[in-house]
Amino acid sequence: MQTLRGLVVKNTGSWYLVHTDEGQDVECKIKGNFRLKGIRSTNPVAVGDYVQIILNQEGTAFITEIEDRKNYIIRRASNLSKQSHIIAANLDQCMLVVTINYPETSTTFIDRFLASAEAYRVPVTIVFNKVDAYNEEELRYLDGLIHLYTTIGYPCLKVSAKKGDGVETIKEALRERVTLFSGHSGVGKSTLINAILPGVAAKTGEISTVHNKGMHTTTFSEMFPVPGNGYLIDTPGIKGFGTFDMEKEEIGHYFPEIFRTSADCRYGNCTHRNEPGCAVRQAVEEHYISESRYASYLGMLEDKEEGKYRASY
Repeated sequence: MQTLRGLVVKNTGSWYLVHTDEGQDVECKIKGNFRLKGIRSTNPVAVGDYVQIILNQEGTAFITEIEDRKNYIIRRASNLSKQSHIIAANLDQCMLVVTINYPETSTTFIDRFLASAEAYRVPVTIVFNKVDAYNEEELRYLDGLIHLYTTIGYPCLKVSAKKGDGVETIKEALRERVTLFSGHSGVGKSTLINAILPGVAAKTGEISTVHNKGMHTTTFSEMFPVPGNGYLIDTPGIKGFGTFDMEKEEIGHYFPEIFRTSADCRYGNCTHRNEPGCAVRQAVEEHYISESRYASYLGMLEDKEEGKYRASY
């Protein structure tokens, strides 16, 4: 038996592809009793994990150990599930691909994703795709969103994956980093990945005109090397993002502008709803904190209290 170390580059749900330090790709299963301590997860091993594997004489391979993670991004496995699904591990950054229309990405979804990334300390860049498809009104709204999120501290990019506009800027940002690409189905994530890595040919799905929502084209996560010593992780389109692993009191910490302002609240444990002397509500009234962000915060708070998870479109 031979023990090797490697990086998990693909997860199909039933087996994992591990790229070993020696440069070979090995298909691995997990030992039956292999469960992570403290995380109730549908997938104990995630793309981006560094693992130890054992090769048997018969040519089968098993993952026996996961090395400590720097971070990871997680979501609920399904609306009814108490389990989580780890999307990817050991990330340097996320690129959240969103669209103003065709299909529309709601600010609720953007804010939930950003809050989850903050909770796991993963920096996010918001990539506004399909800028070639919008009318004047949509473009004005787009600029408003970019102003909002850059003011909070999130870098924003305008791209057209279809035409190749802005793709070079993204390529540059991927150098020497492990980057997770995420977003709803249909926002053009696969088209964008094709533009960055023409050889990879991620399957692009037609937008279903019935719902103006994208069809799912990726069913598992996969990691691709990019020029400049980086990696890009492609994930299935995400419908909703719940508050997982978050305490009610913590949710405000993951909205940077609410967290900064909350230092001036009269009460240390202020939930920013109806307490007297709340600096956050005052900042919303005076337009220093946007109403859409405040509404997203309240929505996450309500989910937590009702112990439920809502998909947010």
